[in-house]
Amino acid sequence: MHPDHSDPQPLSATRPARRTIDPTSAERRVGRHRAPEPPRRGPGRSTPGRIAVATGVTCCLGLVGVVGVGEAAPPDLTVSEALADRAAVEQRASRDFTRVAPPVAAPTPPAPSATPSPVPARKKAPRKAVRPTHPRPVAGLDQRQMDNAKAVVDVGRDMKLPRRALVVAVATAMQESDLYNLASDVLPESFDHPHQGSGSDHDSVGLFQQRPSSGWGTVAQLMRPAYAARAFYTALAEVPGWEDMSVTGAAQAVQVSAFPDAYAKHEDRATSVVAALT
Repeated sequence: MHPDHSDPQPLSATRPARRTIDPTSAERRVGRHRAPEPPRRGPGRSTPGRIAVATGVTCCLGLVGVVGVGEAAPPDLTVSEALADRAAVEQRASRDFTRVAPPVAAPTPPAPSATPSPVPARKKAPRKAVRPTHPRPVAGLDQRQMDNAKAVVDVGRDMKLPRRALVVAVATAMQESDLYNLASDVLPESFDHPHQGSGSDHDSVGLFQQRPSSGWGTVAQLMRPAYAARAFYTALAEVPGWEDMSVTGAAQAVQVSAFPDAYAKHEDRATSVVAALT
């Protein structure tokens, strides 16, 4: 027994029996003062206490979060649920195929522009009457005779001769060949050229029955109506004062025919033909 301790008192009937002290506890009580006992763990220092405190804090924080979310979302939704619902709504809106098309603005009609004044159409100059290639026969002539008469008149007009010269030439051709382009039975080569019959008055050929042997031209030249007419007009223009002569006198001065008065009977018909062709 330690000297500091007093004598042990007798055990009473009501005093509980002394607990057995383990060696560790005995070591703590050695010395003048007792060894300080380990601090007792409070409710917050023990493991069960920590669990209880953590549970209480979580409940408080959850309550605060619910109260805060309740201001922006329904009271029965948590923050994560509210965000998930909002994202689902936006996704449905972006993928919806039944969207209403935006209103189309009505097209604005363009401002009326100034209408240009119509440009007056140019009046086309009246076309000159074109005579047909084959003129209509007159004065009892057939188409071949009328075509030959036209060839004679065209050459006279090209030479700028007066109408009187045209009448003299047509009347002469009527008397000499009846206005047909004739070959000569005396000149076989005359049949090698276009012709409308034949004659037998020496070597006379063509509309005016001109003789190659007299210097009027070659057979080939005289068988062309245009050449024969030009040869006649050239000789007529060399007769002095032919303009004042009768048709018979002017024709005879050129042709030197054995029947000088025969040309007069063709004057009226020749005048009608020239009038139809000019």
